[in-house]
Amino acid sequence: GLIAAAAGGGAAGIAAGVIGGGLLGGALGSYLDAQDRQYMANTYQRSLETAPAGQATAWQNPDTGNSGTYTPTKTYQTADGTYCREYQQTINVGGEVERGFGRACRQPDGSWKLVE
Repeated sequence: GLIAAAAGGGAAGIAAGVIGGGLLGGALGSYLDAQDRQYMANTYQRSLETAPAGQATAWQNPDTGNSGTYTPTKTYQTADGTYCREYQQTINVGGEVERGFGRACRQPDGSWKLVE
């Protein structure tokens, strides 16, 4: 998943990368279906683009009941001028919650790419 995101994959690749990197290969990520991953990827992009540090942005798939959050924790600019954000993530599947963290940087096309 991390490789797909790093290669500039679409929303599904980003979601897979976020699950793999943000949750460090957590077991619950394997229970998410394609629609869950789409909700998650959309929320990931929206949260990193618009949410202030400390504010959680939630997603939920009404069909599966699976849900999660992204909470940006730090925003900074690299030496080459790229904006990056650190974040915390949760995934809730069947009442079991996994927590993780990650770092993403804004790409020239405006999308956010997992870098850690």
